[in-house]
Parts: sequence; C-alpha cells; structure tokens
Amino acid sequence: MKIIDGKKIGEKIKTKIAEEVFSLIQSGERRPSLAIILAGDRSDSALYVSLKEKSAKEVGIDTSLYLIKEDDSEEDFMKTIEFLNKDDSVDGILVQLPLPKKFNTEKILKKINPIKDVDGFCVDKPQEILSPVMLAIKESLTSLKKDFKNKKAFLFYNSEIFKNEVKSFLKTQNISLESFCMKDELIKNNETLSFVGMIKGADILISAVGRPGFIKKDLITEGMTIIDIGITKENDKVYGDVDLKGLNQMDINITPVPGGVGPMTVACVLKNTLIAYKLRNK
Repeated sequence: MKIIDGKKIGEKIKTKIAEEVFSLIQSGERRPSLAIILAGDRSDSALYVSLKEKSAKEVGIDTSLYLIKEDDSEEDFMKTIEFLNKDDSVDGILVQLPLPKKFNTEKILKKINPIKDVDGFCVDKPQEILSPVMLAIKESLTSLKKDFKNKKAFLFYNSEIFKNEVKSFLKTQNISLESFCMKDELIKNNETLSFVGMIKGADILISAVGRPGFIKKDLITEGMTIIDIGITKENDKVYGDVDLKGLNQMDINITPVPGGVGPMTVACVLKNTLIAYKLRNK
C-alpha cells in the first residue's frame, strides 16, 4: 500500500501562496480575505472549517466565520450571502457542505457571486477558479506519475452537484466515470451490489460519503488508486470511507484520512481565494 501524502502536497501549495501574500503586503496591499459560512452542527464540517481557518492564518489570508443555526430560515441564509457579495473587503466566499437537509443547497450556492466562489460551484465562475476537491484529485493522480488516460473510475457520492463536478473534471482527464448515490439506500451491504464487478474493474475508486469504513477489502483490487474524500469524526478520532484492514500488503495507492485529500483541498481553497483577490483587484 502506497500512501499519497496530502500533507506534503498541500504544504507545497501553501508555501507558494504565502510567498505571494507576503509580496502583496510588502508592496502595501491588503491581505486577501475569505468568508466561511458554517450551517448546522456536523462535527466533520466544523473540523474542516477549523482546518481552513488555521491554514489561512499560516499563509497570511484573513478569515471571517458566519454561523447559521439549523433552525434559521433559508431567507436569513440568503441574506448573509447577499451581504458578503456586496462586501468589498471579502474576496472569497465558502459555504461548508453538506448543509442541513432543510436548506436548498443548489439555490444557496447559486446565490454566491461567481467571482467570489472559491469552491468553484457556480456555472459562470471565472475559468481561473477550479473546484478545490477536483484539484485535490488531480494533485493525487499527478503525484503518482502514472498515465490515467482512458482509465475507468467509480464514485460513491451523496450530492448530485458533486457527482457532476467529478464527472466533468474526469472527462477533461480522459477518464470515464460510473457512480452510485448512497442516499438512494438501495443497498444494505457491499456484497449485494449488482455492480460489484464494475467497482472492482475500476482503475480509480473515489468515495465522498462520510460512512466510516464502509468500503471493504473485497471491493478493492490490486493496482487500484483510491481517493478517500469521506471524513467522519467519532469520539475525537477521524475516519475515512475506506476500511484499511488487510490493505497493507496490497499493491494500491490511497489517500489516507486524515492527511490525504483534506490538506490538499484546504490549500486549494486558499489558492482560489488568492486568485479571486487578484481578479477583483485587476
């Protein structure tokens, strides 16, 4: 088992950002600024937000956190975004996903000013801004120095928005995608999957579900690259979607949790914030 070191990759990205921010400050410019909206009380979401705040501070980017309670109205949520859209001191806006079920995720994300959308979900976003998670997937694959052209990928997901992002991104890399939405609840365990062969035949397995260890060894084949985006915090421990038992001796590449996709995604959010800052201050 070969570990894809997301911390190392993320630190390289952050070093470049810090150098650019320092140069801006030295020339008398203000620091870039990122506004983060956290809705509900999911522990994994709070964890991700804290990591983003910490990393932003390390590279010299200012952050502000806006908390939305689960019993707040969607109208109040939208007003918060409207306020941040108009605030000239805010360069980037990030809504931490997933949102509580009562909120219309697609409607809320569309409300963000595209030039401030550092998560890259807006259809009419600047071409310079790409989804941080997609960039993390790209960085993971690039680090292996393997040719993935015309390879196959399989995705477990919860969000249709996310699935569409992954599919579009992989298409640009000439990688085909099959997927399954875990919210469909059509299965109770992996052994009853009618498409187990399809999963085991994939060169790349991506999971962004948030179900600790639900991907077992019996779904993984030799030579597979696994991108584990799922993260769940239980009793002060963090778990990914992949059960690592029995995988040590297998010829696979995998992003660990923690220390894999997370650090890369955080670094790429900051990279997008700097890009948004530059675009707004041309």
